[in-house]
Amino acid sequence: MSLDGYIAKPQDDLSFLSIVEKEGEDYGYADFMSTIDTVILGRKTYDWVMKHVVEFPHADINSYIITRNSKPTIGKTVFYSGDLTDLVKKLKSEKGKHIFCDGGAEIVNEFLKNDLLDEIIISIIPILVGNGIRLFNEGRPEQKLKLANVKTFDTGLTQLHYKRSDN
Repeated sequence: MSLDGYIAKPQDDLSFLSIVEKEGEDYGYADFMSTIDTVILGRKTYDWVMKHVVEFPHADINSYIITRNSKPTIGKTVFYSGDLTDLVKKLKSEKGKHIFCDGGAEIVNEFLKNDLLDEIIISIIPILVGNGIRLFNEGRPEQKLKLANVKTFDTGLTQLHYKRSDN
């Protein structure tokens, strides 16, 4: 997200993310993805991704696209229109690796509203974009977190890793 809390500028413009692109730098993404076996993301995020790539990048792992309109499953990609809380509780009860919420803001805020996140990793891009789509919306309960790690990079990107605080 931008330093002022936006994950996209108006009209779903993500161009500001390119200011931290650096040849050979993935900011730990490959290592992180090795700990994941399930991805959850919103349909709008999925549609945006599919406009920019030939193949869905998470097609090789269990993926749930949260949508209001059912569509047929494509390989390991399920278009899910049921209750999000029920889905996450079911997935957490099964053996496996971590579940990754890959956006967008509506899904993240639904997770927060229903206390479904155990960890939050935020990559902060060094820019103030002024307006657009906020990562965090109002209307969710207060949740205490514990800072687990901070990583800084020479591009100015900073990653904040928080875990649930059960205090």
